[in-house]
Amino acid sequence: MNDLIIQNIKELILPKSTERPLKGKELDELNIIENGTVVVKNGKIVYAGEHSDAYEATETIDVTDKVVSPALVEAHTHLVHGGSREHEMSLKRQGVSYLEILEQGGGILSTVEATRKATEEALFKKAEKNLLTMMEHGVLAVESKSGYGLDKENELKQLRVSNRLAEKYNLDMKHTFLGPHAVPKDAESNQTFLQEMIDLLPEVKPYADFADIFCETGVFTVEESKKYMEAAKALGFDVKIHADEIDPLGGLELAIDENAISADHLVASSTEGKEKLKNSDTVAVLLPGTTFYLGKESYADARGMLDNDGAIAIATDFNPGSCVTNNLQLVMSIAALKLKLSPNEIWNAVTVNAAKAIDIDAGTINQGDKANIVIWDAPNHEYIPYHYGINHAEKVIKDGKVFIDNRIKLEQYFE
Repeated sequence: MNDLIIQNIKELILPKSTERPLKGKELDELNIIENGTVVVKNGKIVYAGEHSDAYEATETIDVTDKVVSPALVEAHTHLVHGGSREHEMSLKRQGVSYLEILEQGGGILSTVEATRKATEEALFKKAEKNLLTMMEHGVLAVESKSGYGLDKENELKQLRVSNRLAEKYNLDMKHTFLGPHAVPKDAESNQTFLQEMIDLLPEVKPYADFADIFCETGVFTVEESKKYMEAAKALGFDVKIHADEIDPLGGLELAIDENAISADHLVASSTEGKEKLKNSDTVAVLLPGTTFYLGKESYADARGMLDNDGAIAIATDFNPGSCVTNNLQLVMSIAALKLKLSPNEIWNAVTVNAAKAIDIDAGTINQGDKANIVIWDAPNHEYIPYHYGINHAEKVIKDGKVFIDNRIKLEQYFE
């Protein structure tokens, strides 16, 4: 006997299971079944496809007029951090740039101070609350970065919190060491601090899957980033890079040359960098919510990357300064409006390709896959990015069991 049947699905979204990320035109190919059925047993998908009455189960969920998809994959977050920076909104309103705020001791550095002051328990509670919000919005696979400690004690503290969250919720989660996220005020020099972070790599290895660096004007150069990435790879890390967010330094080209699993931001990437995506499986993780929140007019050139047969994913970049949202659905809407992506491209970018960007087995619900599923209170897959800013996830099913039910319950009020 099966455990669960989801029946009468108006639209069943079935991204393709693939060894490598979807590239170029492949992102616009999405299998959508009308009047579908999903069958689950022992936390795995037994069947997902056209309507079938051939199965029995102990529980049936009727989802007439609703959409069903794999749970979303969140490929870029700064989940674990102390404090908040709402006071910076007025500076941004006055036209003060992100790099100027950084020079004034704000930005990343003020979050570093708050994170250093916070206990591990306080960081855990804050991150847990934000993680639960992500899950309520349909996310069941998450990447979580450090990078607000900038020293051994506090970077390890962040990574321990991230690992504890994954363990508590038995969550598909990947952890990234982002020690070189900024240069602390008391650093002797950028180069000296970078060497400290390189020396820390063996100690963070038990807690981190990836090593990441912020390659940007005033932070780390392409040459410094290359040195760090090669040191990390020598220790067995897969590498990532925050690249070309503000200036076209060549971070995307470096990521491709170093066979990075992903290059993230890429707002200012060069034509040469985008052309190099053609022969690479490095995933370009685009973060349009950040561009939106910073009030910038110029977004990452998603269409140019796809035209060059590149692989792209979409993520929130949830952090306390430049993208204060953990609602991936909202970022899907921004991707539609500002990156000019089609609904099919968006769905692939937050499921199968996001999973490839963090090397996690998620983003598909084909036979044999883990039964991590979202039931959406929406008439079709295009509606979810169209009706923006709200939570369309009605039920989130984790390992074949209803984990979150977001339906509003008003019965008692009317009794």
